[in-house]
Amino acid sequence: MALNKIVLFYGFTPIADPDAVRLWQRALCEKLGLTGRILISKDGINATVGGEIGAVKQYVKTTREYSGFRGIDVKWSDGGAEDFPRLSVKVRDEIVSFGAPGELKVDAGGVVGGGKHLKPEELHELVEARKQEGGDVVFFDGRNAFEAQIGRFKDAVVPDVATTHDFIKELESGKYDSLKDKPVVTYCTGGIRCEVLSSLMVNRGFKEVYQLDGGIVRYGEAFKDQGLWEGSLYVFDKRMHLEFSEDAKTIGQCARCSAPTSKFENCSNPSCRTLTLYCADCAASPETLRCPDGCAAA
Repeated sequence: MALNKIVLFYGFTPIADPDAVRLWQRALCEKLGLTGRILISKDGINATVGGEIGAVKQYVKTTREYSGFRGIDVKWSDGGAEDFPRLSVKVRDEIVSFGAPGELKVDAGGVVGGGKHLKPEELHELVEARKQEGGDVVFFDGRNAFEAQIGRFKDAVVPDVATTHDFIKELESGKYDSLKDKPVVTYCTGGIRCEVLSSLMVNRGFKEVYQLDGGIVRYGEAFKDQGLWEGSLYVFDKRMHLEFSEDAKTIGQCARCSAPTSKFENCSNPSCRTLTLYCADCAASPETLRCPDGCAAA
């Protein structure tokens, strides 16, 4: 039986001809039988693809032959081509949609003017150093708010955002002005959203901004559930969530009965389909697999 894997990576680098890179990436994935999602812009690439492990390794090797992608940090996880409905390779104004394509500055070294990268071990060192000084570090979630329902760093600030497009308005709302003089560590799934978010925060007066290098994925590989992370990690494929060990806490709660759960389900109302947390019992019936406070689409 063939072993399958999923890889997740991104790279910020100037791309002179994004459409040529799109055609190359699509042809490469089709040749190797891979599925997934790849976004390309003038600022770089953002990819999640899955398939047979030998084919995925060949894909990574070939992709790294492009000069701007040589140093990409590739994260591996369980899964395969079946976790994605199809292969999607597109050119966009942004590889992460913050709605600020003109604000982001990228050179051969990556994002210009973003937060300082911290490896998982360095994050712990920073937290301990601040504790010794009698202060603390603010964890700032760089994901959509619903993702934090099943997992987040302890005592993290979770902005009220439904999409990444909401972050600029949220940052400029004044809610977080009290954090501008504090050490702030941004974090997200694989690190890409924080590359942009941290630069947006620096541009808006946050003085000491860090970003978790490699995101929650790299942190989970290093510390499993014995560190500062609590719960499950939401992922954007058929798996929906993953845990770093058997010791993972279940911090999510069913929207109907408050039972512990990490499973998001679509509302049974065809005109709604809102993703909400439900336990297995409440998800078992169309009557209880409905938005408890009424569907927004109704």
